[in-house]
Amino acid sequence: MRKHLIAVFAPALLSACVVGPHYQGPPAAAPKAGAGGAFIRAGAIPLKAGPPVARWWETLDDPALNGLESRALAANPDLAAARARVAQAQQSLRQERTNLLPTASASLLYAHARLPGVDFGSLTNGSNNGSINLYNLGFNGSWEADIFGGERRAIEASQATAEAAVANVADAQVAITAAVAQAYLAIRDRQRRISLNAKVVAMEQQMLDLARQRFAQGTASRLDVERLTQQLENTRAGAVPLSAEVSIYLDQIAVLIGAEPGAVDAELRTPAPVPLPPSELAIGDPAALIQRRPDIRAAERTLAADTAKIGQAEAARFPRVSVMGLIGIGGSKPEDITHVGDLLALAAPQLSWSFLDFGKNASRVHQAEALRDEAEARYRKTVLAALQDAEDSLSRFDAGRRSLASLIRLRTAALETATLSQQRYEAGTTTLLDLLDARRQANQADQNVSQAEAALTGYYIEIHKALGLGWSPASTGPAVAGDQPRTR
Repeated sequence: MRKHLIAVFAPALLSACVVGPHYQGPPAAAPKAGAGGAFIRAGAIPLKAGPPVARWWETLDDPALNGLESRALAANPDLAAARARVAQAQQSLRQERTNLLPTASASLLYAHARLPGVDFGSLTNGSNNGSINLYNLGFNGSWEADIFGGERRAIEASQATAEAAVANVADAQVAITAAVAQAYLAIRDRQRRISLNAKVVAMEQQMLDLARQRFAQGTASRLDVERLTQQLENTRAGAVPLSAEVSIYLDQIAVLIGAEPGAVDAELRTPAPVPLPPSELAIGDPAALIQRRPDIRAAERTLAADTAKIGQAEAARFPRVSVMGLIGIGGSKPEDITHVGDLLALAAPQLSWSFLDFGKNASRVHQAEALRDEAEARYRKTVLAALQDAEDSLSRFDAGRRSLASLIRLRTAALETATLSQQRYEAGTTTLLDLLDARRQANQADQNVSQAEAALTGYYIEIHKALGLGWSPASTGPAVAGDQPRTR
């Protein structure tokens, strides 16, 4: 009885053997950040409770931007390619899983052989002309026992690779949504700067006309006229690159939403205000960033896949057991394939072992270990780079807030100066040229504030890109069956 139990359970015990290291999760690349807490550079930024918003661009409250983001998520070519890679990885995983199962095939054979001098006897019905006809209908199958877990490690690696592909879709969404927002912001900023430039041109034209009148009357020098003429032409020239940049960013948005250049010109050519960030931010903490940012998740899944490949290489060093079976019927006449009683059956177990390979398999194992070490180093770098991105973007946002506040104060002072100049001009104590110059300086201060507002919104976009926002699980395509991505 004991021998029978051993015979029954020995294959199961052998199949439970899986060589190679078991994946225990990624290393602690940033222990202090992983323990929770807050970002270093977030201390001076107004924060609000609650998790970050996945569709963060909606907090800018710009319907045109919201529509462009939705179109980009639906039709961007890079996203389509990333989703196609997920489908490829899923089919690769399905193929790996079938390697654990037996394979079977059927064949129908007709063969005619003529061998002079050979007597086939009864197979040729007494004819001894050295020729024979063979008819055969057969079924064959094979199965290799995964004794040391090589195939299971291959499935594990393929599973992790497919999950990395899903994370790469999310990473593409983060990059694309940020790119759309940055391009849209650039368009609105350039449009407003063109409008402000036109106001400055009008004021400088007034100043030039006045200088020419005074020159004709002998109360101004030709140098004053030439200086104002040069200043006016420089201001006019400043609008030329701005107009070109608007066209460039319009084409960039068109490509990002999967359309041909020029597709969004009509809907975005009309100027609109620059969207401004909300007064408070929800940014979470560093530990949440490590778990959420897609490129970190992709790097972690790559590390898991490369760890499994070590076991796959280890299994190749051990013996392999396979079984081949064959069932067939047939003979020298076509009707012989209907004689089920004349059944040919063959079962052939096989043991193979490349025990003398002069270190080839050992080299494969060491190569897989080095590949895993590289993936671990890349994971550490990805985590640290992500934390740096977040801290840097928060630092730039805080500096942008301070700079904007200072420029607003300067604009207020410039507007006050322009108002006083207007009063002095009306009282006859200053010239029109001085008044126009004060107005020009006030307009320049307004331009500086406008650029600072656009820069602040740009920093706001960078924060959400650094936080890995702009995606949701439902938008990354079909989930990969099996274990979920793990971070520890």
